Amino acid sequence: MRAAIMVDKATLDGLRIARPESEPRRRTPWLVIAPIAILVLALGAWALTRKGTKEVSVAPVKAVASASRGAVLNASGYVTARRQATVSSKVTGKVTQVFIEEGMQVKEGQELARLDSSYASRGLALAQSEASAAASALEETRVRIREAKLEYDRAERLAASEISSRADLDRARASLDAVRARLAAQSDQLTTARRNVDLQRQTLEDTIIRAPFDGIVVSKDAQPGEMISPVSAGGGFTRTGICTIVDMASLEIEVDVNEAYINRVHADQRVEAVLDAYPDWRIPAHVITAVPTADRQKATVKVRIAFDERDQRTLPDMGVKVTFITDEKATAMTEMVEVPKSAIRRDGEQDVAFVVKDDKAERRAVKVSGTEGEIARVTSGLAAGETVVTAGEELADGDKVKVKK
Repeated sequence: MRAAIMVDKATLDGLRIARPESEPRRRTPWLVIAPIAILVLALGAWALTRKGTKEVSVAPVKAVASASRGAVLNASGYVTARRQATVSSKVTGKVTQVFIEEGMQVKEGQELARLDSSYASRGLALAQSEASAAASALEETRVRIREAKLEYDRAERLAASEISSRADLDRARASLDAVRARLAAQSDQLTTARRNVDLQRQTLEDTIIRAPFDGIVVSKDAQPGEMISPVSAGGGFTRTGICTIVDMASLEIEVDVNEAYINRVHADQRVEAVLDAYPDWRIPAHVITAVPTADRQKATVKVRIAFDERDQRTLPDMGVKVTFITDEKATAMTEMVEVPKSAIRRDGEQDVAFVVKDDKAERRAVKVSGTEGEIARVTSGLAAGETVVTAGEELADGDKVKVKK
């Protein structure tokens, strides 16, 4: 049985199915793979570097001029005039003549313009006629009084001689009293007529617009042919003023001081003012007073400052920066620099700034003494010539930065 199932090895080999040999694998040359790998690595490194660098805007740190020695506070404001008026008329009328132009200097009482006076002139003429008629009637009554007096005297003599009756004497006395009463009434009428003349004369005078004080015309607001009125009327087509006059001798400075620093300001304190139009001209001034009220919305107190020197270059509404000077002698000179206000950031209770150094952001704690518009004055933490970050992404100490161009 065992011998029957045994198969010759050669026979088994003949039953196998022949398979073709497999083709050799194709291998990608390293000359193609290597450049692609290098490119991928370079792109990854660039992305990582790009992600870690933050673009920022910068500004230089500038030194403050030495004139700030002894300064305790800086503020900005405007030149204002304490004596300024838009000159109008007392009556409504049409402008017929204008005698002024912008920039003209005028004196108190000088004619600025004239209104149509035809109606006022006729009113004055009528009042004068009425006064003249009242005076004539009064003179006639005086003549009547003299005549009535003569009649009374005659009646009195005849009554004493018993030639005429007592009734004739009474009639003569009553006639005299009546004429005298008429004289008193006509005297009052003449007074009224004369007062009416004065009133009409004043109305005529009101058609002439005069300067209320010495000053300079800064605006001309009406032209001949336009209507003018002391109140707005006519749907906006009626002018309410001829011109605006400013008394240049009354110019002063008004600044808003943060209420947190108002304790550094007092009356007669020395001040140094610099007009925005003339940054190299330093004007001595002094504090007049701090207005005793605060602006609750801006948290500021208005301070009035007087010029110690007058100059024709100073004009109303000019922008001005002021420095309040301490009365005490400074024991040491504190170096102060200025940077844009946007460079100062708040970190808790500390003011900080970021300085760009070797393409990195360096965090600095700074001390701000005050601000002027968009400028912040710093007394410590920064040095003149350094570069600070003014805008960009959130920064941390040591972050890599790139300056925007």
